[in-house]
Amino acid sequence: MPPEAPFQPLKPVDLILLLALAEGDRHGYALSHEVERRTEGAVRLEAGNLYRTLRRLQGEGLVGEAGRRPIGEEVTERRNYFRITPLGLQAAQAEVKRLRALIASPAVKALGRRTEPT
Repeated sequence: MPPEAPFQPLKPVDLILLLALAEGDRHGYALSHEVERRTEGAVRLEAGNLYRTLRRLQGEGLVGEAGRRPIGEEVTERRNYFRITPLGLQAAQAEVKRLRALIASPAVKALGRRTEPT
């Protein structure tokens, strides 16, 4: 088994986008709604921020374009779809592994046992 590529920790929004794309290709509007859903409304990406982030992820080789597709059968408008790349999948897997190790650490477990200071 080859050694894992060294990945820098991902920004939370980057990870959420990669996880959403790991489930299948999506267009920007669907991605922005998915980020909001997965964060229970805590994070809302405006179109400009979303597309800047997607362009950055494309530049890093983590996301690619999956082509333009019609919105529906009766609608002529087409949307750009994005997909996760193999490198993006590896980066997301590495980040999930890193977060699992962090959550399993004794320091995090101790947080659950601590009471508020008096």
